[in-house]
Amino acid sequence: MDKAKLSRTLYRWRVRAGLVFLPALILVARPRPASVIAGVAVCVLGLLIRAWAAGHIKKEKELAVSGPYRYTRNPLYLGNFFLGLGVGIGTDSWAGLIIFAVYFLAFYPPVILEERERMKRLFPAAYEDYRKKIPIFFPTLRPYPAAPGAKFSGAQYRKNHEQRALVGSGIIWAILMARMLFKF
Repeated sequence: MDKAKLSRTLYRWRVRAGLVFLPALILVARPRPASVIAGVAVCVLGLLIRAWAAGHIKKEKELAVSGPYRYTRNPLYLGNFFLGLGVGIGTDSWAGLIIFAVYFLAFYPPVILEERERMKRLFPAAYEDYRKKIPIFFPTLRPYPAAPGAKFSGAQYRKNHEQRALVGSGIIWAILMARMLFKF
């Protein structure tokens, strides 16, 4: 399988694969109150980043360069990083952190590269300028110039179905807290 095809396959399977890795995380979890509190805090950071990004992105209609996209080209994936890291911390298990790291490193670098290629195809001129100024993952302290009139849109957040990340995170944390409380 060539590299481009592998990237497209991983892009399509990243969420479903997470549903395979999640039971493994829960199985190795030995959450304690301190790990749950720390994990939830990191997870909330991820949810906030994702929400901010979802309120700015109009997927495949225009190049997102406002909100968190002024600092990183992939704020949704950065948010996912913090969501997964938070869950890994919440498991209070090195195995949990390793499972998260294996999943993230296996899926997200190729997914990010696939996303880059898609943006180059969809928005060739605009993306080239943006790519030169804004890092692919880790945020910059020098933001992209603000787009006039660009602001967060709750309607866009809902249109992007971002509430699913909030609901999914809530379910994961309910399971981890139940494991902690009932020692199963």
